[in-house]
Amino acid sequence: MNENMALRAALDKNLRSAVTTACLMLPESFSEEDLFIEIAGLSYSGDFRMVIGEEKSKVLNIVKPNVGHFRELYESILQKDPQVVYKMHQGQLEIDKSPEGQFTQLMTLPRTLQQQINHIMDPPGRNRDVEETLLQVAQDPDCGDVVRLAISSIVRPSSIRQSTKGLFTAGMKKSVIYSSRKLNKMWKGWMRKAS
Repeated sequence: MNENMALRAALDKNLRSAVTTACLMLPESFSEEDLFIEIAGLSYSGDFRMVIGEEKSKVLNIVKPNVGHFRELYESILQKDPQVVYKMHQGQLEIDKSPEGQFTQLMTLPRTLQQQINHIMDPPGRNRDVEETLLQVAQDPDCGDVVRLAISSIVRPSSIRQSTKGLFTAGMKKSVIYSSRKLNKMWKGWMRKAS
């Protein structure tokens, strides 16, 4: 029972963090679908397989048929978030993009992401604390780009490790076949867009 409660609390925290992270990367006003695409794209941000091997519309293909499920998953979080104005019936959201609003959001991000932002923004030798760096980022008009870069730098090494591990566990022949199928699927996606 306690394990289930701890797991539920961790999952809820993860969902809230996804909303906050996505909101930081979106403009002041956006649609539910924009938010859900940003959230679904978090785990693909920085994944080198999205450059070579994956169909570019993969995230959109995940979100489009599942908007209702995403809404069900995030609705209560959006309604309770003091930083968000959620116009549910219109499917529109607004977020506080003032430096104070962004600083509040940055301070609620997961510690690992905060530290990565600090690592990116703090030049060697300065050794500023994380809060000082986040305060600077909150005032930067490119705050969302900094957050996106930090996420990419967290995801990228993991995606490389996964691919390398897959190469060794599946074997060279299976990996080449799998990769060629992925490249073929990516090529067909490009051709559909071009038509």
